[in-house]
Amino acid sequence: MSSNKLAWTWRVKEECLEEYVAMHLNPWPEVLEEHSKAGISNYSIFQNGNQFFYCFECEDTEAAFNYIAKSDACNRWNAITSKMVEGSFDFNDEVPMLPLREVFYLK
Repeated sequence: MSSNKLAWTWRVKEECLEEYVAMHLNPWPEVLEEHSKAGISNYSIFQNGNQFFYCFECEDTEAAFNYIAKSDACNRWNAITSKMVEGSFDFNDEVPMLPLREVFYLK
């Protein structure tokens, strides 16, 4: 049951919540462009208090993550946001996030 989607959750530290949301309401154009070049599309982030749910579509997540890991713009962005979450956005990590298991998909 593969839909080429990746989803995960993270908690944002309470003291960083306002800044984290503000950054995502006004993302850097170069970061958006780099995600598109990496093959990431239909990227959404949903908020529930300080828990955030992330979901995007991508044909080749390994290639996309490798591209993002080499992106100066994304590394600058991730250096800031990684300090705000309980976890890491560092795409140079072996597993930068723990994907959620997809148990249902309606096409």
